[in-house]
Amino acid sequence: QVQLVESGGGLVQAGGSLGVSCAASGNIGSINAMSWYRQAPGKQRELVADITTDGSTNYADSVKGRFTISRDNAKNTVSLQMTSLKPEDTAVYYCSAVIRLRTGWVATYWGQGTQVTVSS
Repeated sequence: QVQLVESGGGLVQAGGSLGVSCAASGNIGSINAMSWYRQAPGKQRELVADITTDGSTNYADSVKGRFTISRDNAKNTVSLQMTSLKPEDTAVYYCSAVIRLRTGWVATYWGQGTQVTVSS
């Protein structure tokens, strides 16, 4: 079994910075893409950023230049550093990873989510 556990998040004023991290553990053979999604109240979950094993990144237009995704392959972690935060960044942030288990099974796993609230 695999677990993704997020940490960080919280309350910050507009213009501030915040970081969230996610650690994967369990019967992991290898991890492919790792991603951060977010879901605001009444809205669909959306991709914020993702990163491949070799470090190639992709960002939603709304966060380009403000958010930075990174990963530590040795520690099976992915982080999202958020700067110049806006009230519209308020959401529950979820990490996601495509993981190959030691058994060979490949699936996408999700964390439980962490709340980020940006006050105006």
